[in-house]
Amino acid sequence: MAEDDIELLKKRFSELAARADRTGALTRTRFLNAAEQSLLLSLRLPACVHLTGGYDGAERRAAVFGEGEPEELEAAAELVCLRVSPKSARFSEELGHRDYLGAALARGITRELVGDVIVTEACAYFICMEPAASVLEEGLCEVRRTAVKCERCALPAETAPEGEERSIVVASARLDALVAAVWKLPREEAKALCERGLVFVDSRLAAKGGASVPEGANISVRGHGRFKYLGLERETKKGKLRVKVSLPAPARS
Repeated sequence: MAEDDIELLKKRFSELAARADRTGALTRTRFLNAAEQSLLLSLRLPACVHLTGGYDGAERRAAVFGEGEPEELEAAAELVCLRVSPKSARFSEELGHRDYLGAALARGITRELVGDVIVTEACAYFICMEPAASVLEEGLCEVRRTAVKCERCALPAETAPEGEERSIVVASARLDALVAAVWKLPREEAKALCERGLVFVDSRLAAKGGASVPEGANISVRGHGRFKYLGLERETKKGKLRVKVSLPAPARS
C-alpha cells in the first residue's frame, strides 16, 4: 500500500474505534484484505476489535469495533450470504472464481463490499454487505454466457473450505521452511517473500522468515495462496520434522 493510503486507513480505524469507545455503539469497516487487517492489528486503539468474514477461515474480513457477545459482533458486521446458481444445470458452463467475481464487479460493485466467494461444483456463495447484496439480487442474471439466479441464504456449513490435509517434511517449523515446503520453493525465495511483506500469519504481517509458527496458525502468501499449520507429527530418523498442513480444496478457492 502507498504511504498515503496507509495513513488514511490508520485515521479511519482510529476514528471508528474512538466512536465505539465514546458512544458504546458498535462500529464496523467494510471488507479488509490481508495487508489491511495486518495494519489494523498493529495499532493500539481505544476499542476492542473483532474480525469476521462470515465463516471460520475467511480470508477477507470486516472489522467490528467495541464490546459485545459473539452474536452481537457478528450481527454488527451486517454480512449477507448470496447463493448464485445456474438456472439450468444442463446448459451451464464450467464456472470458476474469476468468472463469478468478475460478473459481480461488472455490476458496478466495489471490491470492498464483497468478501470471500466460495465456489462449489453446483454454485457459488458470495459473502457481501447490504449495498452489494441488493445490487446482485436484482442485477446479476448472467455469468459468462450462463443464466443464473441469485438469492439470499444461510451459508451451509459444508461449503466452508475444510481444507486438504497434507503431511510435509521440513528442516524446522520456521515460517520460511513451511512456505517453501508447501509450494515447493527454494528456501531463499520463501525468505524473500517474507522480507517483501507478502506473508501474513493470522492476518499479521510476518516479515521474518525465521519466525516460529504456532500450531493452528493461518498463513497467507500473496501470489501463492494460503494454508493452515496443523502442527508437528513426529521427528524423522534424519532429524527433520514431519508436520501437517491444511490447504483449501481446489474447488473452493
